[in-house]
Amino acid sequence: MSFNLSSVLISDEVDQKCVKILQENGIKVLKNSKLSKEELLKEIPNYDGLIVRSATKVTADVIAAGKKLKIIGRAGTGVDNIDCNEATKRGIIVMNTPGGNTLSAAELTCTLICCVSRNVHSGDRAMKEKKWSERKALMGSELYGKTLGIVGLGRIGKEVALRMQSFGMKTIGFDPIIPAEVSAEFGVQSMSLEELWPLVDFITVHTPLIPQTKNLINDAVFAKCKKGVRVINVARGGIIDEEALLRALESGQCGGAGLDVFTSEPPADFTLAQHPKVVATPHLGASTSEAQERVAVEIAEQFVDLAKGKKLFGAINANAMTNALSEESRAWVTLGQRLGQLAGSIGGQATDQIKVTACGASLKQAGSYLSAAVLAGYLATKQQAGGDGIILNLVNAPAMAKEQNLQVEISNVDQCCRPYSACVTVDLGGGLKATGTTCSGGAVLLSLQGQDFPAPATLSGTTVVFSAADNAQLLSAVSGAFVGENVTSLTLSAAGGGDRWGVVNFLAPPSQKSIDNLKGVVKAMSAISF
Repeated sequence: MSFNLSSVLISDEVDQKCVKILQENGIKVLKNSKLSKEELLKEIPNYDGLIVRSATKVTADVIAAGKKLKIIGRAGTGVDNIDCNEATKRGIIVMNTPGGNTLSAAELTCTLICCVSRNVHSGDRAMKEKKWSERKALMGSELYGKTLGIVGLGRIGKEVALRMQSFGMKTIGFDPIIPAEVSAEFGVQSMSLEELWPLVDFITVHTPLIPQTKNLINDAVFAKCKKGVRVINVARGGIIDEEALLRALESGQCGGAGLDVFTSEPPADFTLAQHPKVVATPHLGASTSEAQERVAVEIAEQFVDLAKGKKLFGAINANAMTNALSEESRAWVTLGQRLGQLAGSIGGQATDQIKVTACGASLKQAGSYLSAAVLAGYLATKQQAGGDGIILNLVNAPAMAKEQNLQVEISNVDQCCRPYSACVTVDLGGGLKATGTTCSGGAVLLSLQGQDFPAPATLSGTTVVFSAADNAQLLSAVSGAFVGENVTSLTLSAAGGGDRWGVVNFLAPPSQKSIDNLKGVVKAMSAISF
């Protein structure tokens, strides 16, 4: 998958270092944070990349208008303002800067924990209103010896744990991905949510907003917690059910809340933010000069690294590309796509399973991109696959296959057919089986339906693949069918195995007359444009 990032549009305010890094690496940049939706729709078709923060809403129509778009970068952690499904459908990488905001978000979380425990917000208001006598009603509690429940033990959750342990808090937590032995290394005892709720004095959430976490803390959860539990949310609005939180605050089941994020921003209703037991801030988690500089630099460097084929970091929808950027791996990606295209073109009816076998030690880490490449080639031959001008690639092919219930089984074997050190086999079950390898960066076919080619057949440009009954006149008959055409090579599988397969390559597409001539001497054929 090629990434020629020659131009990038930055539609939100980011640190100028982002622009500088991109320009220093030969990328044309336009920074305009004042574009209206209509202006963005007119501007975006001119760019290969788009960088945003949170103000720009990268909706489906914006993505569809970006005919050249290859990558959308969010200078920040969340990607709520990007239609990731539409981007994936169109084969566009969506990237964020997962570590850039970590320290700022963690520090604000700790600040809110301290403020909620000591009623700092109420004390500040009382002083500004000259109500010194209110101090008697603002009795707080120490953090020492209290239990902090951390839901989400990634970068931010870990940093919060380390900082609050210095206050003498006991830290427990839940994360469906981070193993218990890993969280134990930074002092957090891992447990299930059901075990966690009754033990905590404070809860802080550090998860993305996904269907599994929407309204994660609700009436039922508050009922399981100690009376007076306090909650903190510097992650995403909607993880805590705001109506349930308001009820818990009114009843005293929740003793206080620190909220930096809300279900709608700005809130349509400020009742919760104005509650006397709530410390509320207007989404300031990443609002530090250090964090903004950090995410700007990181997103620019990630764009440059991808453009140079160094590495892919921060992509949320392109797992198959992780090991696919080197020159060597790109050749294998091309082979996978062409074997998939070959299989789809001559393999008969559509299948629901494709087997891909990677042979050779050098392909042990190639499974994800090889399977995605084969899918991209195979699905491109099916009329319903792309549609709407969509080009299939390593980003959208796996998602499209999932929608169509098409499964890929990938396996690796150490030994490879000599004299090749590595090769790939695509098997459609009863439909077709093809094996190929790379040669001088190009894709070549080694065998088809179990029949070996004495000399590898090239898979490039305009190619005609055929099967025919074996006879002494086959070579001359096929050659005669293409008299006057720009044939660059004609390769036949070895004789002696019944019908033979042949591959013909052309400098330019052959005429319909030549195709009709070939049909008269072979059993089956397919013209493929690689």
